[in-house]
Amino acid sequence: MSLVLDPAAQDLLFREARTANTFTDEPVTDEQVRAIYDLVKYGPTSMNQSPLRVTLVRSPEARERLVAHLAEGNQAKTAAAPLVAILSADNEFHEELPQLFPHFPQAKDLFFAERPVREGSAALNAALQAAYFIIGVRAAGLAAGPMTGLDFEGLRKEFLDDDHTPLMVVNIGRPGPDAWFPRGPRLDYEQVVTTV
Repeated sequence: MSLVLDPAAQDLLFREARTANTFTDEPVTDEQVRAIYDLVKYGPTSMNQSPLRVTLVRSPEARERLVAHLAEGNQAKTAAAPLVAILSADNEFHEELPQLFPHFPQAKDLFFAERPVREGSAALNAALQAAYFIIGVRAAGLAAGPMTGLDFEGLRKEFLDDDHTPLMVVNIGRPGPDAWFPRGPRLDYEQVVTTV
């Protein structure tokens, strides 16, 4: 095989993994979330900028406020999920660059002095980290239900601030009955890869 990762792990992370739409009521612990983060924080981002921020929605009151901002088709499954995470991009990530990119501390001011530049970079790199986060949930033996069907501005005003841009909401837990829709088709290698 061309891949060194064990086939069972490949299945867990990719081939057999799916977006979950139902969950059991088994709780997702803070220790599990910490283990997920402690794994996925090593995924690469440009200049190690690491702009992803995670807001865990645990209280019933916060869950109710969150559900109100979701598309109708996402409300019931989010209300019932054991844990919900709001993933956002920190547009002020550059303040952490002297710590995260210590060999070039001038990068903070040289590249990211202007807000529109920061927002673009934060969006791209936090989206990368969001993908790592979903894979990390799977690596923990849990299922993820990422969703973008929501009122982003309403969600930002409800849970975040002007310095954070929401990317998605992710339901997390053990898959419940009939958790999966049929797998959608994927493009073939020849449709995606070109050589020049």
